[in-house]
Amino acid sequence: MSIYFKNLMKQIVIPMAIAIFTVGCSQVPSTASHPWQLIEDLPTEETILDIAFTDNLEHGWMVGDNATLMETYDGGNTWQKKELQLEEEKLDFLSVSFYGDEGWIVGEPSVLLHTTDGGKHWYRIPLSKKLPGSPYRIVATGQNQAEMVTDVGAIYETTDGGKNWQALVEETAGVVRNVARSPDGKYVVVSSRGNFYSTWTPGDANWESHERNTSRRLQNIGFTPDGKLWLLAHGGQIQFTESEDFESWLDPEYPEFATSWGLLDIGYRTSDELWVAGGSGNLLCRSQSEGKWKKDRAVEDIPSNFYRVLFFSPEKGFVLGDRGTVLKYEGSAENV
Repeated sequence: MSIYFKNLMKQIVIPMAIAIFTVGCSQVPSTASHPWQLIEDLPTEETILDIAFTDNLEHGWMVGDNATLMETYDGGNTWQKKELQLEEEKLDFLSVSFYGDEGWIVGEPSVLLHTTDGGKHWYRIPLSKKLPGSPYRIVATGQNQAEMVTDVGAIYETTDGGKNWQALVEETAGVVRNVARSPDGKYVVVSSRGNFYSTWTPGDANWESHERNTSRRLQNIGFTPDGKLWLLAHGGQIQFTESEDFESWLDPEYPEFATSWGLLDIGYRTSDELWVAGGSGNLLCRSQSEGKWKKDRAVEDIPSNFYRVLFFSPEKGFVLGDRGTVLKYEGSAENV
C-alpha cells in the first residue's frame, strides 16, 4: 500500500467511527438523482490510485497498489487486469498519464514505465539512485514530453521520451502528502504533516512555502478550473482563494457541519459544478452559481472511503475508494 494511502487511512479511522453516530444529524439535501454507479466485478481488491485515458476516452488504464494495472476499451465500464514482468516483488503504481497513445506510469519504491503504442508494450526506464525521493506523480505534457514529481517535491522534465531528465527546481519541498498540477504548469503540494503548503510556478528556481491560514491541519489542496486554489482541512473544512494569489483565502465553509468524517478530494465536473469525496462513503456536490451543497445518499452504504475524484469530461468521471472500490459517473447537469 502506498505511503500516502497508509497515512490517509490513519487520519480517517476515527472520523469514520464518529460519523456512524452523527450521520442522522445531517441537514444537507439529497441530489435530485444518483449519478454515481459502483463498477461491479472489478478484477481486484487492491486500492486504485489513478486513471488515465488515451485521446478517445474509451481506451484507458487504471493503476494501484501491488503493481495493479488494468485496461478498458469501453470507457471504463469494464476492466481487464494486466500483468507486467518486473523484478521487484513489491511495487505500488501511483500515477499514470497519457498524451495520445504515449503513456507513463510511476510508482514506488522507484519505477518509471513508458509506452508509445497505447500500452501494448510497456518499457522500464532506469532511474538514478541519486533521485531525491521516489516518483510520485507523472504528467504527459506533449509528444515525448512529461513532468515527474517525487514524494519530496523534486520536479523533472523530459523532452526526449525519457532518455534525459532536467531538474526544474534547485531544492525539494520536503516530504509531501499530495501533488496537484494546474493546466498551465503550476504545482501545489501539502506537507506530510499538513502544517504548510508550497507552490511552484514555471520559471521559478524553488518552491515558495506558505503557512496554513487555519488552526486545522491541511488534508489536500488543488486547483480550480480558473487557476485559483481550493483547500480541504480536517473537520470537513473547505476554502477557496479569491484570486490566483496563493494566499487570498476566503472564509471557510463546512458543507456538513454536524458530521466529523474527513473531506479528502475535490473534482470539477464543469467550471461551475464540483464534487467532494470523503470518508465513510460520502459524496457531496455544489453548483457554484447556486451556492448550495447536496449529497448523493445512494452511495453512503458502500463500505469504502472515497479519497479521489477524477473527471475527464463533463460526462466521464470516476471516484476512487479503498479495497478496489471505483464509482463511475453516469449523469448530467440535469441529474444533480
